[in-house]
Amino acid sequence: MTRIFAAPRPAVPAATRLAALMVLVMMLAACSGSASEGTSASEDADDTAATASTEDDMGEDPEPTDDAEDTDTDDADDAEPTEEESTSGDAVEIRWFVGLGAGGQPEQIAAQEAVVEAFNDSHDDIQIVLEIVENDVAYDTLSTQIAGGNVPDIIGPVGRDGSNSYAGLYLDLEPLIESTGYDISRFPAETVENFREPDGTLPGLPFASYPSSIFFNTELFDEAGLPYPPQSYGADGTAVYGEGTEYEGTWDFDKVAEIAAILAVDANGNDGTTPDFDRSQTVQWGYVNQWTTLMFAQGTHFGAGYPVADDGSADIPEPWEQEWAWYHDGVWNAGWAPSQEQFDSELLSGNPFASGNVAMANTHLWYTCCVRDDDGNGLDFWDLAVMPSNDGTVTAKMHADTFRIMAATEHPDEAFEVLTYLLDDSALELLNAYGAAPADPGLTEAFFADLDAVFPQGVNWQVALDSASYTDVPSHEQNVPGWDEYKLAMADFESAQLSDPDMDIAAAIAELEQELSGIFAANAE
Repeated sequence: MTRIFAAPRPAVPAATRLAALMVLVMMLAACSGSASEGTSASEDADDTAATASTEDDMGEDPEPTDDAEDTDTDDADDAEPTEEESTSGDAVEIRWFVGLGAGGQPEQIAAQEAVVEAFNDSHDDIQIVLEIVENDVAYDTLSTQIAGGNVPDIIGPVGRDGSNSYAGLYLDLEPLIESTGYDISRFPAETVENFREPDGTLPGLPFASYPSSIFFNTELFDEAGLPYPPQSYGADGTAVYGEGTEYEGTWDFDKVAEIAAILAVDANGNDGTTPDFDRSQTVQWGYVNQWTTLMFAQGTHFGAGYPVADDGSADIPEPWEQEWAWYHDGVWNAGWAPSQEQFDSELLSGNPFASGNVAMANTHLWYTCCVRDDDGNGLDFWDLAVMPSNDGTVTAKMHADTFRIMAATEHPDEAFEVLTYLLDDSALELLNAYGAAPADPGLTEAFFADLDAVFPQGVNWQVALDSASYTDVPSHEQNVPGWDEYKLAMADFESAQLSDPDMDIAAAIAELEQELSGIFAANAE
């Protein structure tokens, strides 16, 4: 059975959503007992994606769909499940909460419904109740449910960002793994250990990974007469663009800006390299950070870093500062990247690369969910390229999703049976729907074979596999004191970057560091 809860339009601004979440988290801390102790705004944190989601951009997760709106309720409070929906008789109901990351697109909803139906049809003793909440209200809805003692049994798929917002509320899986003899040896040991908490508990198991790379529009490159971006990394990670042509050079972000300017075109046919180019009349862009614009995410394109200094104050990593200035210049001076207004325009419709009007998009593998037409059919004008380098270093930031059992579940054994069903029997179907590479190496070949059926143009998936070797360490989603306040400050900076052509990046970074230092100090343990 499925319950779909949707958000009202227009989407709630990121800052508003974060502020609401912070209020709810404080309510949770005040109202809940031992299970929530240690879960305060200062301890919440988290692929992604977001999500990204995930994630990286507050709107990074796939936008809610009209299909979901058809079942709309007005707000998060209206999203509370109702008793009359329970139809499973004496069977134990296991509620599966979806919305913190992937899972809200029509094809994803259909896949999730199919795996739930298959499980329910083969089990008389356990029935899965699928609860899908639009990403815009998922955090508010889950926080409200937890504060009210109406906790779902399983949440996910969810990445580090979303998971950390409820740190301390998850069930340690290790006792159940031992008591059931569940085999986790098929997962690389290091990926299992990545889910272990500092206190030694294991609240998650590997499921999906989303390496990042460059999606590029082959038709726009052909039209401009440009070589395609490189599709293999060199021995030291760096790659060469346009080898043997007039464009030959190191595939770094300077080269990306050079090529992106050629590919940016205004309504009069002027490209971004000509003096007559009018960025206010742009109809085609050269590059976009596709749903990866939250500042710690986009900054990591230039290099990994951690914004907390040894003394606890804020210290924005130098590569992040470089990228923020580079992208602001690309939006407002060079004009090869869209502003927020252009991003939301009819030409780009909030999904720039899939519009066919952007030549390159820096994003994660989960974007395969959304480079499709309105009927869910894969678009065939694109391929993958390797990540550009910055100062000789390649960084392909990574998202990783899994499912988690809430510690408050009344049915841990049954919830674990459902969890392992999602990780095993239904893994491939869900991974394909989410556009996620399998954490289980045994599923990799079948996973990409299924993607080839959706995108028959012959996408070079090896690029995604190779990009996993250049993961950001530390993760761009590494926890910091006052995670939710930190994200709110980053969202404000992002809004200014994409809306203010006169933004003084250096001065704004100084102000941001001052603000973050206060947040870190106020939330230090």
